[in-house]
Amino acid sequence: MKISDFDFHLPDELIAQFPAEQRRHSRMLHLDGRSGELRDRMFTEFADCVRAGDVLVFNDTRVIKARLFATKDSGGKVEVLLERILDERHALAMIRASHAPKPDSFLRVTQDSGLTVLARSNDLYKVRLEAEQPLLEWLDKHGSLPLPPYIGRVPGNIDESRYQTVYAAKPGAVAAPTAGLHFDEDMLAMLRDMGVKLAYVTLHVGAGTFQPVRVDDVREHQMHSEWYHVPQETVDAIAAAKAAGGRVLAVGTTSLRALESAAGQGALHSGYGETNLFILPGYEFRVVERLFTNFHLPKSTLFMLVCAFGGTLNMRRAYRHAVDECYRFFSYGDAMLIERQEA
Repeated sequence: MKISDFDFHLPDELIAQFPAEQRRHSRMLHLDGRSGELRDRMFTEFADCVRAGDVLVFNDTRVIKARLFATKDSGGKVEVLLERILDERHALAMIRASHAPKPDSFLRVTQDSGLTVLARSNDLYKVRLEAEQPLLEWLDKHGSLPLPPYIGRVPGNIDESRYQTVYAAKPGAVAAPTAGLHFDEDMLAMLRDMGVKLAYVTLHVGAGTFQPVRVDDVREHQMHSEWYHVPQETVDAIAAAKAAGGRVLAVGTTSLRALESAAGQGALHSGYGETNLFILPGYEFRVVERLFTNFHLPKSTLFMLVCAFGGTLNMRRAYRHAVDECYRFFSYGDAMLIERQEA
């Protein structure tokens, strides 16, 4: 599998720079992976695509203000993107600077607080907060929202609410699980009233989600590890739905990866874990039958995942259709509902 197999033409003007006026005011391309049929719909029709007894699995991670701008003792400017919170004082971070910071160097963020660089491992640094507050509290005051690199503007007031799902509960992500951004409280209430079960997992999305694939043979790519939790309540909801003939729909690739990682030994188990699961065409899905997701970058691991789920030829045709019909792409863009292609 070559990286060129997952490339497609995407005009820059189709990359959404702002969210839709309201969460539910987006388009939805419906792909049946079995027949290859495509249907242009609106997200307001989503409830027509599910039925009582189905279970929807959402990622309830919450985006933290993980981007920091600091100064070295030499006066050099540094940009820090926290990849993962380790505890109340320590984190792993990506650091962008003209010269890589050395161990024990101090990155000043405010007059009396900042980060000490402790060690480097590959492209990540372990850092320690030098401040009186816990790290998450300090970040909320001094950090900024880490909008994706393809959104070419600084975060504004609108992003404080719209680059966060309405059900976000567990702080720790540095990127939003963007498929969930379409759901508002009214849609969730409608689904509950229909008898659709809403269940949750947590996967703290890391900055690695934006890292490009730099190898020609994509099977050689190494995914960044991400922390996840699948509660027993979610395992039970999925088991009950399957037993009663319901379907499992993952809201977002992060929800899918958490579930498939927790079923790595065959059966779905609850618990905490680390995952670097890289899903490519040929992967055997164990849990998820339907996927709701946004449109992804060319040559990205997420586009490879949806190709594995819906079929590579189907997805290439679907994305050509989306480009031709001017769907909006990426985090603030439109969505797809994909029925899994049978193996």
